[in-house]
Amino acid sequence: MEDLNVVESVHNAGGWLVRNQALLLSYAVNIVAAIAIIIMGMIVARAVSGTVNRLMLKRHIDATVADFLSALVRYGIIAFTLIAALSRVGVQTASVIAVLGAAGLAIGLALQGSLSNLAAGVLLVTFRPFRAGEYVDLGGTAGTVMQVQIFSTTLRSADGKIVIVPNKKVIDGNITNFSREPVRRNEFIIGVPYDADIDRVRQILTDIISSDDRILKDREMTVRMNELSASSVNFVIRVWSNSGDLQNVYWDVLERIKKALDAEGIGIPYPQMDVNFKRVKEPAQD
Repeated sequence: MEDLNVVESVHNAGGWLVRNQALLLSYAVNIVAAIAIIIMGMIVARAVSGTVNRLMLKRHIDATVADFLSALVRYGIIAFTLIAALSRVGVQTASVIAVLGAAGLAIGLALQGSLSNLAAGVLLVTFRPFRAGEYVDLGGTAGTVMQVQIFSTTLRSADGKIVIVPNKKVIDGNITNFSREPVRRNEFIIGVPYDADIDRVRQILTDIISSDDRILKDREMTVRMNELSASSVNFVIRVWSNSGDLQNVYWDVLERIKKALDAEGIGIPYPQMDVNFKRVKEPAQD
């Protein structure tokens, strides 16, 4: 009896396959086509993103920016590929897109801060106010740019600390780039006593900056008396040098100024306080 049931089931299954042969063939073709679309989409996404990355690197665009944009291109192509594959197997993509849109809205409301950082990251890689390797000040946080990522920017401070700044704070604050310009200006304020010979002081300061080869002679050099302060006559010195020499020029020139003024017997005033004691006569004893 059981053998008859098995034979009957096989017979019914075979009949169903014969009756629905065209439908099964259509589904099989659609599934194979969907798989082929996914495979081709992955290949195209990788090829296009790689090409975009190489083209941007050839144009000397920052590597971090190139990786960021090429990744966006790749994931965008993959998303369209998956939608096309679902459409091929008969899934109503309009409803899928609507569901994804609703889910995206809910996720967006839950992750407002992260999405703000993402939008700020897109602006940073688009307008490029700084690049990897440049020294910047981002709203009070200074350091060398290591990476510009999707949600944050990574800096290395001058004392070797790694600082991660959310991109939204970068966009909302002031951005000071110290490395973008090839030359920068140093400024010194030098105070001398009121009884000093100001012509001689000016000559000493001019000789010091004129003898330093790192100071650019084709840029304006300023040595002028700037202020008559409470305890000193202040001179201002403004000179230009290559950005890479800026700090060493400042230290060396400041040291040479101190030694030259000492050699001429010209002191540098510093705050002083005079304290006077007044003897009070004690009252006579009765």
